[in-house]
Amino acid sequence: MWSRRLVAVFGVVAALLAGCDRAPAEPAAESLRPAWQPLTLPAPPGAAGRPLLRDAVACAGRWYVVGGLADAAGETRPAAWSSADGAAWSALPVAASSFYGRQHVLYAAACRDGRVAALGAKNGGVHGNPRTGTWAQAPDGALREVPAPFELYAGPRAVSVTRLAAGPAGWLIAGARVDGAAVWTSPDGERFTIREGAPELAGDGRGRTVAYDAVAVPSGWWVVGAVLPPGATALAPLAWASADGRAWRRVALPAADGRGQAQRVASVGDGGLVTVGPVREGFAAWRLAGDEWRRVGGFGVPGPGVPSVDGLVPAGRALVAVTGDGGGHGLWLSVDSGDSWRTMAMPAVVPDGGDTAVAVAAQGDRLVLVADDGQASRAWWAGLSVADR
Repeated sequence: MWSRRLVAVFGVVAALLAGCDRAPAEPAAESLRPAWQPLTLPAPPGAAGRPLLRDAVACAGRWYVVGGLADAAGETRPAAWSSADGAAWSALPVAASSFYGRQHVLYAAACRDGRVAALGAKNGGVHGNPRTGTWAQAPDGALREVPAPFELYAGPRAVSVTRLAAGPAGWLIAGARVDGAAVWTSPDGERFTIREGAPELAGDGRGRTVAYDAVAVPSGWWVVGAVLPPGATALAPLAWASADGRAWRRVALPAADGRGQAQRVASVGDGGLVTVGPVREGFAAWRLAGDEWRRVGGFGVPGPGVPSVDGLVPAGRALVAVTGDGGGHGLWLSVDSGDSWRTMAMPAVVPDGGDTAVAVAAQGDRLVLVADDGQASRAWWAGLSVADR
């Protein structure tokens, strides 16, 4: 999707440099092997097509998977599924309201109080740029496209519309415009207002910024991303805090050589936050302590391509991360708020690149994982044992 392309554009120089001066790899701990069980997601009503599973999310006892369907000619349409227990699934009614909305693939989701919202996109127009929009679950349970002005998400100032977060303060989208990092805020997950050019959040004399992910906290929001300083050849990790989505405070994350990106962020069981992203030696985790971000654990080694963190979710008091290194996707588990990490065996090998995707959701001690290897999409569930956590 478009957000993955943006990561690649911003990270390609860092990936090329990562091959130099690599840190020695630490001995790997034994990989955890969850007992993955296959899930069946029923075919949505309408024309048949290959499922394109792109994201999963859980809240308030409900589970959701979003994506789309592709027919034999490659034409796509949006699709979503829900479950009350993570085991038995049903297709959600989906109602588009625009020409491109009827072709959307839903690529990111968030939920609050058991209600889901999603981002969808379809490349189109003269330049083939993403035509992005939002979707919100109506009281009748259907997922409906929300009509919006073209330039709210697209147009000449568009760069990326990346991730969606939900919390007590409402809903927030993280992304970027031509002048740097931007967000969109909404009280209800439907009517979004763009916040671009905001001091500290947007780019300025210190460099061009980009926002990758967001998380709700009791005091408002945290957004994570990166900045490309003037004359630099690699990004540096950043985070921003806001009480209302309008005024932002910028915080530089420590990096040994000043290089790195904070690509995903999640709450941990002790009420803190952890963000994870690629650095020269693999992947790094930073934890928020008070008002200060500290570099904590690290994991993985540089791979054959542009590294990315595609997911980070709390699972009880643990964290599960999804990564890609250009060669394949991987799963990682931390039970100490990011200090240390162990690999988790995937239920199937999934390449990293093209139209592949892996996403994970967690609720209690249950994980749901969806994957698309470019040929087929599948879903699984597994329980995390006490020993794993």
